[in-house]
Amino acid sequence: MNVSALGFGVMGANYNRGIAPDRKTMIALIRQAVEHGVTLFDTAQVYGPLINEELAGEALAPYKGKVAVTTKFGHKIVNGVYEHGKLDSTPQNIRKVAEESLKRLRVESIELFYQHRFDPEVPIEDVAGTVKDLIREGKVKRFGLCEVGPATIRRAHAV
Repeated sequence: MNVSALGFGVMGANYNRGIAPDRKTMIALIRQAVEHGVTLFDTAQVYGPLINEELAGEALAPYKGKVAVTTKFGHKIVNGVYEHGKLDSTPQNIRKVAEESLKRLRVESIELFYQHRFDPEVPIEDVAGTVKDLIREGKVKRFGLCEVGPATIRRAHAV
């Protein structure tokens, strides 16, 4: 995955960093980052929830094929509401998140799709196997894990 040395974390553009400027200003800022050479943009389903991916998708639509947008799965979100502290990395939820993220991000394939938090209720082999299937289907290009140890990475990699 070839991307710029600096990436742009979209999260604070409309979520979790206090009062955000208006949407138009944030879209302009994200596009300015592209014009200055940034090609890596990171978001997550849980940011907002959902609204941060929508912002990234709208802002980066004119740069399709020129930038990499990464996103994350694994939190429990029901009807657009985040159930704080609850995780859901079941295969059916991973697939649902992937399909919905593709639409919000306005892309055909997610450059890097990673588990935001380790879910102790779902074997990492099931998580990795589900993302492997999404890669085979062309919906995801790469798989990643956040905040896990080497043993978990090895188990996922074996799949």
